[in-house]
Amino acid sequence: MDLALLGSAAGFALAACGTPGPNNMLLTSSGTRFGYGPTLKLLLGIMLGLQLLMLLTALGLGQLFLLWPALQWALKILGSGYLLWLAWKIGRASPPVAGVSASGMDWRQGALFQFLNPKSWLMAVSAISGFTLAGEQYWASAIGVLAIFLLFGIITGHVWALFGIHLRRWLHTPQDWRRFNLVMAILTAASVLMIWR
Repeated sequence: MDLALLGSAAGFALAACGTPGPNNMLLTSSGTRFGYGPTLKLLLGIMLGLQLLMLLTALGLGQLFLLWPALQWALKILGSGYLLWLAWKIGRASPPVAGVSASGMDWRQGALFQFLNPKSWLMAVSAISGFTLAGEQYWASAIGVLAIFLLFGIITGHVWALFGIHLRRWLHTPQDWRRFNLVMAILTAASVLMIWR
């Protein structure tokens, strides 16, 4: 890959993976509620799902949206519904009970979520269509794009997860937890607006 294209792909990956969105809201919420171990598993699942989605896009799956625009509408509707359901679940979550272990989304759910997450589809289609080279260099550039997204996804995902873990220090009472859950639910629901703009 040419260095200028590599730099542009890295800048796009940093912005796409690092900005608020459904994945980062889940990582923050999981970090706060469940700690580092379960959240790391969720992050690895998210990255596995995103890498698979990008690979399928490189193989031509993204072209289906161009051939059948109704698929894009269906994805938006399904993704919006799922995000609103997640927001509702987050908002209604009870405060953690000391000594009682709970589990959040596991790595499989994080991976599968990418296929319902419109931001992930947008990232995959934009990255593969915008930063791959034609002809013989296509697969080398596609693998470069996947590697860049994997690197920046893991780094920025850790930042959001650690942010959530540090937030836990401020949550002492059940009322603090309810407020936190409500804010996370609102932010998750607000990410639906990004889908429809």
